[in-house]
Amino acid sequence: MDHLSYMFPSKINLTHIIKEALNYREPKHIHDSECWYKHAGVLVPLFDKEGICKVLLTKRTNKVEHHKGQISFPGGSVDEEDASLEETALREAYEEIGLLKGDVKLLGRLDDTLTLASNFVVHPFVGLIPYPYDFRISKMEVESLLMVPLNVFNSNPRPKKQEVHFEDMTYNTVTYEYNGELIWGATARMMENFMNIIGYKLALPVGRK
Repeated sequence: MDHLSYMFPSKINLTHIIKEALNYREPKHIHDSECWYKHAGVLVPLFDKEGICKVLLTKRTNKVEHHKGQISFPGGSVDEEDASLEETALREAYEEIGLLKGDVKLLGRLDDTLTLASNFVVHPFVGLIPYPYDFRISKMEVESLLMVPLNVFNSNPRPKKQEVHFEDMTYNTVTYEYNGELIWGATARMMENFMNIIGYKLALPVGRK
């Protein structure tokens, strides 16, 4: 099978399968009483390109305060005016890549994730977005967009762990590679969490367009 459309003849089916898998379980939450970390909301954007389900990631610039040059999801710190963590993720996605809130169909949540280097509790929300899309990236925050086929994360039996050196520290972390870019740290762990939740429901294609 080369195309996800073979498994999912419509976006409605894809949406239903992923939403059902995400909402079948209760995501693990990290509460304030458990740590002193700051909180952030991120969006895990999924889209269909030529019948292949892909996830949209960003490569951060070296101008941002945290995670310089890393591959990440659109997202950031909670602001006082945010009504919810979901609102944080959607606001940050608009600020970073120009993705309008009304163009996101939220499907569910992943487990809360701690960052290794910047002391954040990250709250990930999975959403379906249209494609093609007129993304307008913030040149201050985003160097480029990375559109990764979902099956890149479909490691069997488990994704690779390796040592990553970053800002004078060494981290032993889950990693994935795509088009010369290394996806590691919290972003890789969130994708591992996502694939653990939905992977058993998807007979993922081998195509990597």
